[in-house]
Amino acid sequence: MALKKFNFNVNYTENYSRVGVIETGRGNINTPAFMPVGTQATVKGAFIDDIIKTGSEIILSNTYHLMIRPGVERISNIGGLHEFMNCKLPILTDSGGFQVMSLSKLNKIDREKGAIFQSHIDGKKFILSPEESIRIQKSLNSDIVMVMDECPKKTTDYNKIKKSMELSNDWAERSKNAFGSNPHKGLFGIVQGGLFEDLRNISLEALTNIGFDGYAIGGLAVGDTQEEMFKVLDNLKQHLPIDKPRYLMGVGTPSDILGAVKRGIDMFDCVLPTRSGRTGLAFTWNGRVQIRNSRNQNDNSPLDSNVSKFNLNKYSRNYLNHLLNTNEMLASMILTLNNINFYQELMFEIRKNIKKGTFEQFHNKYIKLL
Repeated sequence: MALKKFNFNVNYTENYSRVGVIETGRGNINTPAFMPVGTQATVKGAFIDDIIKTGSEIILSNTYHLMIRPGVERISNIGGLHEFMNCKLPILTDSGGFQVMSLSKLNKIDREKGAIFQSHIDGKKFILSPEESIRIQKSLNSDIVMVMDECPKKTTDYNKIKKSMELSNDWAERSKNAFGSNPHKGLFGIVQGGLFEDLRNISLEALTNIGFDGYAIGGLAVGDTQEEMFKVLDNLKQHLPIDKPRYLMGVGTPSDILGAVKRGIDMFDCVLPTRSGRTGLAFTWNGRVQIRNSRNQNDNSPLDSNVSKFNLNKYSRNYLNHLLNTNEMLASMILTLNNINFYQELMFEIRKNIKKGTFEQFHNKYIKLL
């Protein structure tokens, strides 16, 4: 059976908001889409079959972490990431640039060689060039590959951001050359430029001239405010190619997602639903619930009585509070699944309302609540 070509179609619009479908050889992805984060070839605290049952249609894994542990060869020897983690869903791998900045020890950026850094695990030295990042992602056999970029720490220094953006554009071209041609996989460019409108536009123009299967927006959700992020998106929404998927990296809260969809974004990923699940924060349609709070000790109602999947409404807030306060791992598992399920319900309702032409009202109803 021939693999399906990578493709994207927009089927409905409401102002800048869009509903579309990304077609991959491993299945279709309805957009706007949220990707649960499976950093180290697992979505922490959940079986992949349960992730699929939430309505998730794609997950994200990380080049940086997987190259360090267990190493690319162990994964490629079994056929790739899908076989390694027993995942039938499409997988997007990010290039590792953000983790080099945020996790590694003594990192150094060399324009020609790439990122030179020490592992945050054992101090081992690595050199991650654009070509090496693409080689690793090809070995992982992911369905969507990200170009190598530099993710500078948050700064208002225009010249630093300009220099970093120019380096990222140079690495994007090298990544495209290393990727070559594969009609069955997608290669996404990453728009950089900080909070500076002109730099973002220069970056986007350079990337569209190179030509990619999708366009990501990087360098946000790293200390900037939601207002600042939305301002960047307001600038870009008129210039991003309309026939390619748009991916806002590392975002975010439910209200971040609602605001970004309003500004034309199609794809999201964030560790928030899983990380929050492990620390006792639950997302519901009535807002956030801090399960550790003492008020839940005698509350025998479920987190959300409307949730039917996984029998999640069988567990009371009282019981979950007890599990968290005794460090029982079941609490993390239940809340992680609840949160990912909520995020996928949110995406389903977003798509439904765009199709109906009622997304503006839906956005206004929930933008402050969630």
